[in-house]
Amino acid sequence: MSTLSTKFRLYWPLTKPMQSGLLLATGLAGYMSARCPVMHWYDFLGLGVSLFLAIAGSTILNMWYDRDIDAKMKRTCARPLASGQVTPNEALRLGLALSAVGVGLAVAMSLLYGLVVFAGLFFDVIVYTIWLKRRTCWSIVWGGISGAMPILAGRALGLGAVDWIGLTLALGILFWIPTHTLTFSMKFEKDYADACVPTFPSTYGLGVTRTTIAISSVLAALAMVIAGYGIGMAWGFLRLLGVLSAGLLMLAVAITFKPSERVNFGLFKYASLYMLAAMILLSI
Repeated sequence: MSTLSTKFRLYWPLTKPMQSGLLLATGLAGYMSARCPVMHWYDFLGLGVSLFLAIAGSTILNMWYDRDIDAKMKRTCARPLASGQVTPNEALRLGLALSAVGVGLAVAMSLLYGLVVFAGLFFDVIVYTIWLKRRTCWSIVWGGISGAMPILAGRALGLGAVDWIGLTLALGILFWIPTHTLTFSMKFEKDYADACVPTFPSTYGLGVTRTTIAISSVLAALAMVIAGYGIGMAWGFLRLLGVLSAGLLMLAVAITFKPSERVNFGLFKYASLYMLAAMILLSI
């Protein structure tokens, strides 16, 4: 039992629980935007399990592939793989197993749902991590596509089809991701430089990066409000979503015209809270 507990404590950080949890929340919100109240608990449970396994599996595979650059960065050098607490073969087997079970369960529930889940995993592991991350800072676009797949998958499972609302929700996530990741890349610019990973700040400078964050924040907020209206969100909830979106825009403007470490970190934190709050509003 102690060995199992030790293994769990080592493996659990490989899934990046906060990041995976937020992506899972978008998938559940996508489903509930089409099926609220939830009538079939087993579909909802299956969605949660299959999505979590697929997301966790792809995250572990990413960390397996990136273990060399993680070891070079102060922020990530203590991770279980980078520090040698978990062997590469262990992580690879675990990542493949979780990914296969997650996608397999998704396909068993619905072919369309399974295809969208697989697309997210493919874009995340193959296109973003293995092909583009070490070559171009524009890899975040493809990483953003993979991050948008859970909400699209959830709504596709609920509807049995892909509609314009699902695509708009996915666009909202896609445009939100630069707000989240670019503020992070500015904060840890030296870490990424040490690992020779190209980022927007290192490629285009801080000014262009801040402008990109502002534009993507505007587009993300607009997409979320349009999707909320299309779903038929109650006026009170829609107005609250608008207020939350205004907060995101204000911070994006502040980071553009009055940049500071404090504003940058505030936007990074608020972006995550904004997306979680938006998912809750879309669900209820």
